[in-house]
Amino acid sequence: MRFAIYGSGGVGGYFGARLAEAGEDVTFIARGDHLAAILRDGLTVRSINGDCHLAKAQASDDPATIGVVDVVIVAVKAWQVEEIARSMAPLIGPETLVLPLENGVEATEVLGEAVGHDKVLRGLCGILAWREAPGVIRHAGVEPFVRFGEADNHKSERTQRVKAAFDQASGVTAEIPDDIQVAVWSKFLFICAMSGVGAVTRAPMGVSRQLPESRRLLEQVMEEITAVGRARGVALPDDAVTKALTFIDTLPATSTASMQRDIMGGLPSELESQNGAVVRLGQAAGVATPINAALYAALLPQEARARGQVAFDDR
Repeated sequence: MRFAIYGSGGVGGYFGARLAEAGEDVTFIARGDHLAAILRDGLTVRSINGDCHLAKAQASDDPATIGVVDVVIVAVKAWQVEEIARSMAPLIGPETLVLPLENGVEATEVLGEAVGHDKVLRGLCGILAWREAPGVIRHAGVEPFVRFGEADNHKSERTQRVKAAFDQASGVTAEIPDDIQVAVWSKFLFICAMSGVGAVTRAPMGVSRQLPESRRLLEQVMEEITAVGRARGVALPDDAVTKALTFIDTLPATSTASMQRDIMGGLPSELESQNGAVVRLGQAAGVATPINAALYAALLPQEARARGQVAFDDR
């Protein structure tokens, strides 16, 4: 299959490299020094599951030079989804599928508005990885997985074809859940809690999950997300929060979420698509979300500064 990987950082770089290593036709969409390094030296994945180096990785910063593909994997930051959705037209043919592997719960709708809802799957992934240097991806934790499916959960030949491609790749587990909405929101539970609490505390997850007060904060964030999801018709199980906390307990003690790292680094982050989304979706569903609202409000000045909307000196 022909894959285009839109966003070639920790997520896209890792999964794209594993697909290419397995023999799939993969082109990475990247830019700047990362693109230059990939074109010059190839793409390297340094992984706890074994390293991978693509000496002749295909890469471009222009979708028009790639042409129509079978699958577009979207792995950009959540706040970039709307922008790239408008630029992916050259990649889209009559049978093309778009697979978002995003941290939030809104990407499928945004992409569907741009390319057609019938072309977009719902999806998620699990991995602790980041771009360590131009042309280099570091995978440091979590057994990598992808989960995806049709919006109405019907079993389709096209999702089976995508799963078959992932099944041939090493270092990846692929699954088509019985209820993809539940799967997407179950991930949203823990990643949003990790992101918001981690960004406010500026502590690694090994500390936040250990202290009773911050552990309770993680739990409260998840309880609000569960209430919002159920109000929107997502059949989250009674033990959803317990399972999410259990997963957080399995992470390396040094773990941090990408949103936390971005905020701590003074970069634009996924705040609007994570804790901000909980607040917005809660308001629309008539569900109170005071904990997420407080986290969002506390982090908003940092976000506004990173985006050049305000200026202040916090030294």
